[in-house]
This record gives sequence, structure tokens and C-alpha cells, in this order.
Amino acid sequence: MSMTVDDVVSRSGDHGHHDHHDHDQEGMKILGFWIFLVSDCLLFATLFATFLVLRTHTAGGPTGKELFEIPGFTAETFALLTSSFTSGLAVMEMRRGNVKRLIGWLIVTALLGLVFVGLEIDEFVKMVSEGATMQRSAFLSAFFTLVGTHGCHVTLGLFWMTAIMFQLARYGINAVTQRKVFIACLYWHFLDVVWVFLFTVVYLMGVM
Repeated sequence: MSMTVDDVVSRSGDHGHHDHHDHDQEGMKILGFWIFLVSDCLLFATLFATFLVLRTHTAGGPTGKELFEIPGFTAETFALLTSSFTSGLAVMEMRRGNVKRLIGWLIVTALLGLVFVGLEIDEFVKMVSEGATMQRSAFLSAFFTLVGTHGCHVTLGLFWMTAIMFQLARYGINAVTQRKVFIACLYWHFLDVVWVFLFTVVYLMGVM
């Protein structure tokens, strides 16, 4: 059956409408992520403010200077900041259309994130074994809540990044996976920025 000009125009219009609809959907998803990021900024701002108020309320318990180990939190910082760099390399490979290198850099990023989480858990275990628990003082409650919340975000990012790697391996680089990689890496950079504040406000000020 032959198609008339009107059919072609109609189908072309439907296709254009469909593309426009998909574009709007992608835009809404990115906007939703920015709203989520703003809410996370407010969450961490609240936790930082609480920590700054309570940081001297040790109730006779251990202080940050007695608990924090410079080699430990320096290693955590190195692992996380390096992972931010490798996530940037992943985005660069995505723009080049190289899916294997993209997945490779995401794996390196995830491994560095895993090292960070492992070092943080080790730090928490050592502190608790020395009696520095959340119940010991208001300072420790604020510390574990603030640093632990950031650690939970990094762990969530690891699961998220792993899921995206499986999707990239299956579907390759397309509009959807591009958007997911971009958002996940943006989230990862956000966690690095939060950590820079943690490193300065909690650890450096704590050992001074």
C-alpha cells in the first residue's frame, strides 16, 4: 500500500513530537536531579552546623585531636579526590564514544570509592573499640552522623555506578546511558566537594 504525502507529513510530525517529548522527559529528569542535589546541600549544611555547635561538647570524653589519625584521613582524601579525577576521565571517554574505556574508568572510580569506604569503616571500628561511640558525647554523635551520612552517600554512589556499568555493557552509549553517566559523575563530584569541607572543618580543625 502506497503512502500519501499527508501520511508522510503526519508520521514525520508524530516522530518530531515523540523526539520533543523524549527531550522534555530527559530535561525533567536532569531538573529532578538538581532539586535532589539542592536538598542534599541543605541536609549537609544542617549537619555541618550541628557539628560546629557540638564539636567542643566532649563531656570529658576523647576529643578530635586524640582520635583523628592524620595518615588515615589523608589516605581517605587522596582516594576520593583521585576518584573524582578518574570519573572526569570516564566522561571524557563517553564524549569520544569509547564504551570500553568509559567502563574501565568507571571501574577505577568505583574501586577508589571502595577503598575510601573501607578506610572509613576501619576508622570507625578503631574509634568504637577505644570507647568513642555515638553515645559517649554530643561531639561524637555529631561526628558519626555527619561523616557517616557522607559515607552512606558514597556507598549509594557505588551501587549506582555499578548498575550504570552493567547498562553500558548491555546497551552501549546512547542518550539514556549518557544522561545517567553524566548525572552519576556529577553526584560523585558533589560528594568530593562535601568531603573537602569535611576534611577541613572536621579533621584539620579537629587536630589543630
